[in-house]
Amino acid sequence: MNLSYYPLDLKLKHTFQIARETRDIQKNVVVLLKDTDGVVGVGEAAPTRFFGEDVESVTRVLDQSIDLLRQANPFHLEDTALLFKNRFPGDAAARAALDIALYDMVGKKLKIPLYQLLGLKQHTAKVTSFTIGIDTLEKMCKKVDEAKDFPILKIKAGFKEDIETLRELRKITKAVFRVDVNTGWSLDEAIKKLDIMEGLGVELVEQPFPVGSIDALRKVRRHAKIPVFVDEDIKDAKDIPAFSGAVDGINIKLMKCGGIREAIRMIHTARAHGLKIMIGCNIESSVSITAAAHLTPLVDYIDLDGHLLIANDPYMGVTVDKGRLTLPAGEGLGVSLRSGENLSSSQEWCRQTVCP
Repeated sequence: MNLSYYPLDLKLKHTFQIARETRDIQKNVVVLLKDTDGVVGVGEAAPTRFFGEDVESVTRVLDQSIDLLRQANPFHLEDTALLFKNRFPGDAAARAALDIALYDMVGKKLKIPLYQLLGLKQHTAKVTSFTIGIDTLEKMCKKVDEAKDFPILKIKAGFKEDIETLRELRKITKAVFRVDVNTGWSLDEAIKKLDIMEGLGVELVEQPFPVGSIDALRKVRRHAKIPVFVDEDIKDAKDIPAFSGAVDGINIKLMKCGGIREAIRMIHTARAHGLKIMIGCNIESSVSITAAAHLTPLVDYIDLDGHLLIANDPYMGVTVDKGRLTLPAGEGLGVSLRSGENLSSSQEWCRQTVCP
């Protein structure tokens, strides 16, 4: 297999703010794997600094992967995933891009969609939440109004006025609320705020505390009626057992765990520990969002809206209508470039670096 890649700078429709950071552009990398018979698989890396990755670290891993992939068999998905995990244990987003591209390639070679390759059937369209980032109250209300067709909203919290903001947002929408704190609360805050949120139509709360706060999670779970999920605390399957009995569920992200192969392992591990499962995302194009959407028959909650938050998605894949996801028809991921999309500048950059 031959490997090439190019940068993908995704422009946010709105400045995106969570409890610990703010951004207007998400810098991703698109990966292309080409087999000897000409079949091309596409993947995407959406690195985050929270987990120690950025475009530079992703490209460094990809540069070091070229020789490893040239002799690889695309059907040896388990062996290849293990090889890259052992070689690049701290580079999950880079590994995810390669893993997604391999699955796309294999699906195309077998002429079947990814969900079928995984032994799944395409279920009735499921509903994703839509994320409302931290902003002024006026702007958050405007964002909620713009998302009026979505029955589930994921509200970013973890700031001083988050309860007051939720109260105001509740006045203008009947949508189900999911609250994502992104590590922004103390234990005392959580106990107080969860009590209030019970009356505000909050379905669940995600990652209330900094990473590693298992004792605090256990205390909150005993106290609160609202289910508590963890996200940043759990990167892959080995992290799950420690949270059994401490939380109600986990958020799995392809970029956090290293791709489809590990995500499936996490799903089975979580089920064995009686945990609910959300599948989530970073700010991503339709490439990796669609890859994650193929796994939705296996999960309980969906938060796959990263491609809806950007203004320049060059790909088409999973579509969303009033929150309902519909997978594209086609082999592998089923994604394609938008009509008239010009990636010449990115491809030129690619040719000047590592394209075979």
